[in-house]
Amino acid sequence: MSDFWVFGYGSLMWNPGFEHMRAKPAVLHGAHRALCVYSWVHRGTRERPGLVFGLDRGGACRGLAYHVHSDNREETIAYLRAREQVTMVYLEHWRKVRLNTGKTVTALTYMVDRDHPQYAGALPLDEQLEVVRGASGQSGENPDYVLNTAAHLAELGIADAGVAWLARNLMPHSGASG
Repeated sequence: MSDFWVFGYGSLMWNPGFEHMRAKPAVLHGAHRALCVYSWVHRGTRERPGLVFGLDRGGACRGLAYHVHSDNREETIAYLRAREQVTMVYLEHWRKVRLNTGKTVTALTYMVDRDHPQYAGALPLDEQLEVVRGASGQSGENPDYVLNTAAHLAELGIADAGVAWLARNLMPHSGASG
């Protein structure tokens, strides 16, 4: 067994939950970050779904690549499957990502399954905002999830206009819609 990499683009950036040797900014081509998955467990319920990020086809996504020691390979993959595959809305993929050092590595990542009933597609931002507001699941409040992701994207210098707009409109006492 050899060392391996995991690509994080949403909550894995601020809450990886597994042991890793280092994290590096990275870009994955051929998929983009989208708030396109109805959450029935972690950030919502079947009765009141929330929305979580998925990697959807097309474009590119900047995130973090985590270097995992080979001794932790099976444990890490088992953890990620338990966390990401509760309802099987994601497809496990090994994809090439380019680290900020210029090196290309193959990383484990989870792409949204467009045929899954939880796939929300490309909802307009105002609709995303309404779904996120008030939704809550086993892992907490849906607005907190979006706000944490927005904060970490900003911290990493990753511009995402849609996530930034949602964060502005989810902030306490924010009623602005622009």
